[in-house]
Amino acid sequence: MSTKRKITPLGDRVLVRALVPTTKTKSGIIIPDTAGKERPEQGTVVAVGLGRTTDAGVVIKPTVNVGDEILFSKYGPDEIKIDGEEFFILSESNILAIIK
Repeated sequence: MSTKRKITPLGDRVLVRALVPTTKTKSGIIIPDTAGKERPEQGTVVAVGLGRTTDAGVVIKPTVNVGDEILFSKYGPDEIKIDGEEFFILSESNILAIIK
């Protein structure tokens, strides 16, 4: 029996599902652009930690929310696999922008 696990990142870390670019042929076939390419730099936030704690013990809440589409640093995230699906986990400081 398979059950989905809930992951809560610690501190200022963010769990991201990568957006894989696709190519659509003239006949309408969608081809994922994953073969031999570098890791993606865009994704959707799946889970967010509680925030960064300062030296004074103050917690600074993250500026990203679940569902936000983001751009992140190419070499910042760690790749992880959860229930057979690949995700990235990265610090909020490695997030470059929120895509609106």
